[in-house]
Amino acid sequence: MEKIAEQKSFGGLHQRYRHVSETVHCEMVFAVYLPPAAKEGNACPVLYWLSGLTCTDENFMQKAGAHRMAAELGLIIVAPDTSPRGKEVPGDPDGAWDFGHGAGFYLNATQEPWRTHYQMHDYVVQELPTLIETKLPFSGRRGISGHSMGGHGALVAALRHPARYQSISAFAPISNPMQCPWGEKAFRRYLGNNRSSWRQWDACELMAQSSANKPGDRVPILIDQGEADNFLQEQLKPEALEQAAAKHGYPLTLRRQPGYDHSYYFIASFIDDHLRYHAACLGNAD
Repeated sequence: MEKIAEQKSFGGLHQRYRHVSETVHCEMVFAVYLPPAAKEGNACPVLYWLSGLTCTDENFMQKAGAHRMAAELGLIIVAPDTSPRGKEVPGDPDGAWDFGHGAGFYLNATQEPWRTHYQMHDYVVQELPTLIETKLPFSGRRGISGHSMGGHGALVAALRHPARYQSISAFAPISNPMQCPWGEKAFRRYLGNNRSSWRQWDACELMAQSSANKPGDRVPILIDQGEADNFLQEQLKPEALEQAAAKHGYPLTLRRQPGYDHSYYFIASFIDDHLRYHAACLGNAD
C-alpha cells in the first residue's frame, strides 16, 4: 500500500492508497475515511461503499457528505474503485461508458478477454479487506452499501456472504440485472450466454436462495429509491426486489423518495440515515 493523498476532514482523515492487486492483476486505488476515534486508535467498524457506473473512489468521498456523520458515529468508510484500469485492462470495444473501465459490475468474469482482470467481487469481498483490516483499528464488524451498479454489488456481496456483513444498504440499486439492459450487456460479456450462470449475480435470485438460511442469518436491508430517477423503470426495477423479498420472507425496507433523481444530491440527502442504520447494526450507536 502506498499512500497518495491525505486530508483532514471533520477531525478525521481522508486517505487515498494504491497497490498492485493479485486478484484483478493491475494497480488499484481506494480511499479510506478514518473518523477521529479510529485516528486515535480506537477499534471501529468498517463500512464498504461501492460506487456506480463511471465512478471512481473519489465520487462518494467528495460528493456524498458522509464524513461529518461518520466522524460522529465512529465509522470507518472504505471506497474502492469500480473496476480494474490501465492499458493492460480491456475496456468496452466501442468505448461505451456502461461496460469495461468504470463498469466492473462487482462480479467475477468467466469469459475472455475479461476474466483475467474483472474479478471485482473477489477483490471487494476478499482481497481488499484482507489487505487493510489488519492495518486499521478494526472492530471486527463490517457493513456494505453502494449506489446504482454499486448498490447491485453491495446486495450481491452480502447475499452471497451473509455471515461476513452485519449491515446492508443501497441507493437506487440495479435490483434485477438479469432483466435490464445494463445487466444483460454486462452479464453476457463477462459471464457468457448461459443465463443460468447469471443467477448467482442477481440480488432477486440470491434472495430466493437465501430462504434456505435461518431467519436470523438474513441481515435486514435498507434501500432508498428516488421516484424521479430517470433509470427507474428500465434499469433499476426495485419492485422486482420488493416482490422477491415478500415472497421469500426477506427483511427489506424500501423507501421511495418523491422528487429525487439518480444523482449525488439524492445520496447526500439520505446518507445520514444510512450511516445511522449501519452504526446501529454494527454496534456503534446508542
